[in-house]
Amino acid sequence: MSDASPFWYRDYRAFWAARLASTIGNTMLVVVIGIHVYDIARQTMSIGEASFWLGMIGLAQFLPLFLLTLIAGYVADRVDRRWIVRISLAMEMLSAASLALLVWLDAMSLIPLFFVAVLLGIGRAFAMPALGSIAPNLVPAAILPSAIALNSIAWQVGMVAGPLIGGAAYAVSTSLPYEASATLYAVSLACMLLLRPIPKGDAGKSHPLRAVVEGLAYVRDNKIVLGAISLDLFAVLLGGATAMLPVYARDILQVGSEGLGALRAAPAVGAAATALILTRWPLKRHVGVKMFLCVGIFGVATMVFGESRWMALSLASLFVLGASDMVSVYVRSSLIQLHTPDAMRGRVSAVSGLFISASNELGEFRAGLAGAAFGPVVAVVGGGALAVAVTGFCAWAFPSLRKADRFTAPDAELLAEAGSKDMPDVAAPSMAAGFNRKAEEGAG
Repeated sequence: MSDASPFWYRDYRAFWAARLASTIGNTMLVVVIGIHVYDIARQTMSIGEASFWLGMIGLAQFLPLFLLTLIAGYVADRVDRRWIVRISLAMEMLSAASLALLVWLDAMSLIPLFFVAVLLGIGRAFAMPALGSIAPNLVPAAILPSAIALNSIAWQVGMVAGPLIGGAAYAVSTSLPYEASATLYAVSLACMLLLRPIPKGDAGKSHPLRAVVEGLAYVRDNKIVLGAISLDLFAVLLGGATAMLPVYARDILQVGSEGLGALRAAPAVGAAATALILTRWPLKRHVGVKMFLCVGIFGVATMVFGESRWMALSLASLFVLGASDMVSVYVRSSLIQLHTPDAMRGRVSAVSGLFISASNELGEFRAGLAGAAFGPVVAVVGGGALAVAVTGFCAWAFPSLRKADRFTAPDAELLAEAGSKDMPDVAAPSMAAGFNRKAEEGAG
């Protein structure tokens, strides 16, 4: 059965469908909340003031992730991971339905939108490590790489479809995307309820706080992994332009909510295309240098987008941005997946997810503050320039990562040491591991 498809397995089919439905629902909800916040704010505020509230939405999602992710990783290693995901999905479904109800009652304001943003952050904090830990228990180890690739495809389809559907639905009716998102969460929940019992995680008998610290120490001691995560964190934290997309869609490019959906989908399309190329022609030599080069390209593409006033150029720069970012995710995901034993998978996934969330949601907060202070164009272009600068700094600060030459599978001794040494080579990637930065989150 080593060459069988993961879809031969009933539980994996249900899990894959749940992941696809929830990803579309989540990305749709996140995009529409951003549009809605900006539209409400612009009724009484300037562009700069409304940009500030977009940044605050990012902060509202990040704070629960920051406070709860490491705890959620410990929980994922101790309790039934299926129920963690089910409860998260139920909470997100009710949140989307509540927003639809408020629109029907003509009672929508910024407060419920921020409240739901917090709930989404809580749901993602617990769903990330649980989702990342379920798939290895649904198929034999021999076909796990294929399952990982299919998981990434489900995520990538959702990352492209969600913004496009959400933007188009919002243009038809303000309540429609919330109704559609709630329905998709319900479908995902139904699929997760079909999963049969799977082995629980095993965090050992360590005190919860000590178990969390063990996960942090595991990442800290692997210098190449730490360098890759740090590079990604600061480059996207400083260079992320996602929070400013509603501003560009409405007031700079003037393409409306449908155009915003296309702008949000463009990086995912770039990432998906790159992932397919890496699946066919994986990186073999000079992987460290190539990763630094691509993160630098990410910063330059961000600067081009910030200056663009032409929709085609904006979409092209966002495509390149997503494609270059994909290489960083590809390398980092490969390291984590092969260097993490199952007993620590939840906690290590939580640590990685916390860094990813910090770079995304906290990056949106940074962009919102900069947009309010200096204007959206300066916020985006300046962020891209800072991303290029931090790439150069990390290349100097993490020479072992810069000099990493090729992917090699770690032997048992190296795996047991948990990456405590600066190794010249890095772990071999699984098939298309990490098709997108948020694919590692598996948000609800």
